[in-house]
Amino acid sequence: MSNRFSGLQNFDDDFDFDEPIPAVAPRATQAPLPEVEADNAPIAPDEIPQEVKNKKPVSVHEIGAGEITPAKQKILDAKIKLHRQMLEEFNLVALEELPRNELVNEIGKFVTDYVAKERLPLNNQELEEFVGTVVDEMTGLGPLEPLMRNDDISDILINGPNNCYAEISGVLQPITIPFKDEAHLVRIIGKIVAGVGRRIDESNPMCDARMPDGSRFNAAIRPITIDGPLVSIRKFKEDKLTLDKLVGFNALAPQMAEVMEHAVAARMTTIISGGTGTGKTTMLNALSAFINPKERVLTIEDAAELTLQIPHVGRMETRPPNNEGIGEIKQRDLVKNALRMRPDRVILGEVRGEECFDMLQAMNTGHEGSMATIHSNTCRDAISRMEQMLGMTGMPMTVSSIRSQIAGAVHLIVQLTRLSDGQRKVTSISEITGMEGDIIQMQEIFRYKRTGMTAEHKILGHFEATGVRPRFLEELEAMGIELDGKIFEPGVELA
Repeated sequence: MSNRFSGLQNFDDDFDFDEPIPAVAPRATQAPLPEVEADNAPIAPDEIPQEVKNKKPVSVHEIGAGEITPAKQKILDAKIKLHRQMLEEFNLVALEELPRNELVNEIGKFVTDYVAKERLPLNNQELEEFVGTVVDEMTGLGPLEPLMRNDDISDILINGPNNCYAEISGVLQPITIPFKDEAHLVRIIGKIVAGVGRRIDESNPMCDARMPDGSRFNAAIRPITIDGPLVSIRKFKEDKLTLDKLVGFNALAPQMAEVMEHAVAARMTTIISGGTGTGKTTMLNALSAFINPKERVLTIEDAAELTLQIPHVGRMETRPPNNEGIGEIKQRDLVKNALRMRPDRVILGEVRGEECFDMLQAMNTGHEGSMATIHSNTCRDAISRMEQMLGMTGMPMTVSSIRSQIAGAVHLIVQLTRLSDGQRKVTSISEITGMEGDIIQMQEIFRYKRTGMTAEHKILGHFEATGVRPRFLEELEAMGIELDGKIFEPGVELA
């Protein structure tokens, strides 16, 4: 067996699956912020130490940390007032074309005069930070800009202007984002939505979109929200994780990675299953590196997140209805159209509805090796979800015909799980072997076995084989690929 995956550890990357990531990385001019301690990992409520319960939120505001004091509120008020004044005096289109350093110089002169006129109590460092926040307010996303630039933050969750969280090292942490009020937050939402050609108002209070940098954005405002606007941003990562790096992060064993690599190369149709934030898209991107570069691949998503590591890729994205309620293009429409575009494989970012029928039809009719992700908690649940989605088509199909479609189309199901301490693991790799009566037969090949928990509430465990040899080994051998049979021996810890 190749040892290409062995000895990989200590990678410096955004999505460390095992190692702790520091808390919010401050800008050069900002005082160091408190580190995220292991005590912050999610644990049972009755086990949470009192000192953790009393811990204050981490602040990412560049002017200071902690709660917004009256002095900081005065600065926030001044920033909003200054912003409105600058909208009248500056050519925003011309400003946005300037490099950031020139932009800071131009705005800095105006802000310095304004600060002196208003007699704001700022020293040189605070003045420089204030200029930065004004620049962000003018041409960026205001107080969200520092978070968008911070590579340690993967998700931003806002439950009203005074209740904000960020995912740091796989764990949600409370943070302080200095919105002046609800109107300020709504204005930032409107700016994001307008920038991607969408709208959000009382008649259309929800919006799901892809931001210019690729981050996924979702917002809901009144009247459907009770305590103010709800915003979730899943940041786009420029540095993509490879399967090698996932092994280095102990997200899966090297033997599991080798089997998955050869399965993808051999055109085994694969479903990536898992909950929210478990790394399904990351895994799909990593597995795409083993697709033959001569193959034509088409991707279909609600919001484009996939960045496949192959050259011949066609990307398509759904479209919501316009203001008149027409013009909607669903995933099912795109799947049907994709089959007319001569794809070798079709990859769906997420299967959640009636498009499952057309996806399985494609997998059963000459598009082997296609892949998709699905939300479910176990491999068996993934099959049940696909059965339910096939029922959503409204076609008169028996349970037996539905299950035979699934059994004939899907070969592998890879289950991902985010553990309570923030680690992301491949907890199961299972193979669908066919039908026995009306039941889909499935056998687990690899699994993650939990063995305990440390005093710091970090979960311990290891990967192991179940002792079952996958049936697709015969196809791999026919392609000249031989795997060491020892990796399938049961009860042996894989490393």
